[in-house]
Amino acid sequence: MAILSIKLPIHIHPLSLSFRFHDRCEGCSFRNQGEYYGGYRCNDSDCNRVLFHKECAESPLEINHPSHPEHPLRLTERPPRYECDICGIHHLADVPYFYHCSICDFNVDTSCARKPPPPPTHDFQDLPSVFPKISGIYNCCGVCGHSVVAGKYYYSLPSRDQYAHLECIYHEKKVNLPFHPNHPLELTISKSLPDDAEKACVLCGVRSEIVMYYCLICDFSMCLNCVRSPPPLVIEHSKTHEHHLTLLSRRISFTCNVCGMHEDGQVSYLCLQCGFMVHRSCIGLPHVIIINRHVHRITLTNHIGPGYSDCGVCRRPVNQFHGAYTCFICPKYVVHSQCATSYNVWDGIELEGIPEEAEDLPFKVVGDNLINHFSHEKHNLRLTNEDVIYDESSRCEACIFPLNSGSIYCCDQCTFFLHEKCAHLPMKRRHLIYNRPFTLHARGKDLQIDWFSCDACGKQSTGFRYISDDLMLDVHCSSVSEPFVHDGHVHPLYYKEEASTKCDSCHKLSYNMLGCDVCDFSLDFCCANLPKTLKHKYDRHPLSLCYGEKASGKYWCDICETEMDPRSIFETIIYTFEVVPTKDTTRQLCSQCHSRCKTPFILKALSQTEDYCICSLKCLSSYFSKL
Repeated sequence: MAILSIKLPIHIHPLSLSFRFHDRCEGCSFRNQGEYYGGYRCNDSDCNRVLFHKECAESPLEINHPSHPEHPLRLTERPPRYECDICGIHHLADVPYFYHCSICDFNVDTSCARKPPPPPTHDFQDLPSVFPKISGIYNCCGVCGHSVVAGKYYYSLPSRDQYAHLECIYHEKKVNLPFHPNHPLELTISKSLPDDAEKACVLCGVRSEIVMYYCLICDFSMCLNCVRSPPPLVIEHSKTHEHHLTLLSRRISFTCNVCGMHEDGQVSYLCLQCGFMVHRSCIGLPHVIIINRHVHRITLTNHIGPGYSDCGVCRRPVNQFHGAYTCFICPKYVVHSQCATSYNVWDGIELEGIPEEAEDLPFKVVGDNLINHFSHEKHNLRLTNEDVIYDESSRCEACIFPLNSGSIYCCDQCTFFLHEKCAHLPMKRRHLIYNRPFTLHARGKDLQIDWFSCDACGKQSTGFRYISDDLMLDVHCSSVSEPFVHDGHVHPLYYKEEASTKCDSCHKLSYNMLGCDVCDFSLDFCCANLPKTLKHKYDRHPLSLCYGEKASGKYWCDICETEMDPRSIFETIIYTFEVVPTKDTTRQLCSQCHSRCKTPFILKALSQTEDYCICSLKCLSSYFSKL
């Protein structure tokens, strides 16, 4: 069944109703610390998790506001400035929508537009008894500690140089909530509570260090965010369960009937008719999605049954008696629902009712063994299977590796080559390091800079690259998937989303690492993609990659004549330079910028048949980009 969407003026794409979200609202830029109930989301693949509060999405195009009675205010995207004239907060362009008067250049953000304006100044005499003060910083909010830009309206606290945002003082001293009906909750300074008091919110578990709502009689605590957006007492969601679900306003230990995970201290909903229990976060899960750990779509299944492997993300067992995401094409693939919908794995797009996209091929077949590739549309490329010995300087335009032997696509009119495998690279693919799809780009096609640094391995390249938002991958790193099998280790490797780890090959620290679940072995993307064989100018035979060997003798590098560790992957020298002092009388010309060298030394490339001098880092980068 397709997702129902409606078109609202605030966004270019249709928006779908969202049962719950806990991310940043695109309308007011407020980032929910806990769950927010009711709202809209954009399900278009061009948008990256665009979410709106219900009231923000349904904002009228024009309002009359008492803070600016002279003219109406129109909803404007990207106004001339980003400072709200009511609260004084400068939003640094992170709030795209304002109510704006073009005549007076008057701005109101969507959050302040829904509130009545306070007096221009107000001495809030009893505020210090409720809110702790943060002193010592001029124009610093006495509640949250963030800066207060001098706007038209703010609260002046009775202490020197103390102010408060309007948002920070729009809290009642006492609130009555339906899931704690016996007593009101009072706004309380956290540090004033007894040491044995419950200082964690009963709903989200967040421990507030400043203020919270608290019932001294029941030892019942709630954070400001859960009071502002409380969960509904009763939920009706037929895709999750056929009966009404009732909130249990205490965190308990139980096994969720949807995800099968047993975790302590989780807020749950209970079916009073049949005893069905579910995590609050497992209500309203998307039915069909695609994740960056699998090539096919996966579907939420209420009862998976036996025969499945461990979770494809965390690799822990999946409870066969409960629900999870499964793949119709791969019969044993399964993912926990919480793992599949985590931010680093899923792009936030619900695919139910959306047909699968046809594969976009990178070339058109124009004849027998003849193609027209998107990266070289001016000429056709011919496939040659002959055992041709190519010049060592001839390289594949996609991967920048030497051609060697094998099937090669070549241009008969210019020196353009592609390995057959590289010519078939998909135009779109997903990758472990990001939740959104990557698109293939070629050098000079639609890119301003020829060279780039791969965000997985850090190496510079002038070849094809996969781009998603601000991330770039070379074709070698883009092909890494799970499980990754490497000849240097007996067990399969998996992507590790952890702090910086040391690679067991090069011993360098990296944040993008492939690790072993069985033993303490890690490999960074750079070492994982080293070629198995290569040619070197000082040896007529191909060099083979060696790793993890236990040798009784010693290994020596034939270039630098230093001893090597056979337990590590051997390094290879790609570029060789000589540092040459410049002459006082006639300084050498840089072969790159053609200027006289101004420094005492210059680099001389030894791989050139003639003297090739480089004077600066900028010229060195330009030199690499042309190789």
